[in-house]
Amino acid sequence: MSMSDLFEDFGPYLHGTPVSLTDISLEEVRLEAFETGYQAGWDDSVAAQKQDSRAVSVQLSQNLQDMSFTYEEARAEVIASLWPLLKQMVETVLPRVAQDRLPDIIAEEIEQMIRDGGDHAVELRAAPADIVALDSLGSDQWPERLKLVEDGGLAGGQVCIRLGEREREIDLNETLRKIDRAVTDFFEDNQKERA
Repeated sequence: MSMSDLFEDFGPYLHGTPVSLTDISLEEVRLEAFETGYQAGWDDSVAAQKQDSRAVSVQLSQNLQDMSFTYEEARAEVIASLWPLLKQMVETVLPRVAQDRLPDIIAEEIEQMIRDGGDHAVELRAAPADIVALDSLGSDQWPERLKLVEDGGLAGGQVCIRLGEREREIDLNETLRKIDRAVTDFFEDNQKERA
């Protein structure tokens, strides 16, 4: 085996048109090659940037969805864990607080009615259980104007205030039932959202 068998023969190509390169044409070829390479690099860079931007957008979107989902889960869990505490408060603490505050609530209503309605006597009808708690109102704040009337038809926490022709009813039990219903509805809605 000779050396010529190992290498390709370029002899047939030598008989074509001769190429002549001058300094100007060589510079034009180089400049064109540079521009072509530069443009190819720029196109690759823009394509890579678009791809990276899409990947970042997709990742950011996924992270935001995960955070939102995690926030909703955490919120639902916190609300669910508060349910027993709030239920206990509505059933045991609020009725006691409301009963203790009954004289203050009645006093505020009477003062508002007096401001709005003049110099009439105030008649206060209440359940027998509430008369003792309300007795201090008559002796302390309006000794001449307040008349306490025991009304067996009213339940504890129900009070009727009459000033002249105007009358207001206060029903702590109904108010507590509304609070209990609102709290229960809130937690039931939260349970539905979790499901």
